[in-house]
Amino acid sequence: MLPAAVITVSDSCFRGEREDASGPAVADALREAGFAVVLERTAPDEVGAIQVAVREGLAVARLVVTTGGTGISPRDVTPEATRELCDRELEGVAELMRAEGRQETIFAALSRSFCGTAGQAVILNLPGSPRGAVTSLKAVLPLLPHALKLLEGESRHEETDKA
Repeated sequence: MLPAAVITVSDSCFRGEREDASGPAVADALREAGFAVVLERTAPDEVGAIQVAVREGLAVARLVVTTGGTGISPRDVTPEATRELCDRELEGVAELMRAEGRQETIFAALSRSFCGTAGQAVILNLPGSPRGAVTSLKAVLPLLPHALKLLEGESRHEETDKA
C-alpha cells in the first residue's frame, strides 16, 4: 500500500468552528483506491502553516493531498504554498481535475488546483467541497500509482487505459 497524507486547509475547521467533511471524504476515497492514509490534519489558510503541514505529510507519505484553499478568495493560498515546495508542476493532472469537475459545475473553471512533484512524492491540491474534492481525486487516481513509480526511477510505460 502506498502511503498518503490528507491535509484540510480551512480556517474554520482549524479553529474547530466547523466539522471537516472534505478531509475524511478524500481519505475514504484514497483508502478505497488502495492507499494507506498515514496522516490526516487541518491547517489554516496561511502559506507558512500550509507548508509546515505539507512537509509533515512529505515526511511520512509519497502522496500528499490537500483539500481547500484553491479558489479565488483572498485567503485561498494553497496553490501558492505548495508550488514553492515542488520541483516540477504536473499541469495535465490539474487540467484533468478541472475538466472532470466542469461536468458537474461551471464553477470548476474557477479552481486553481495545483499538482506537482517534490522529490519522489506527488502533491495534489483538491477543491474544498467534499463533492468537488472527491470528483477531482477520482479523475486522477488511476494516474497516481504510475506517477509514483516513475518518480522512483521506473521508466517502463504500460498503457492500461486507452481512454
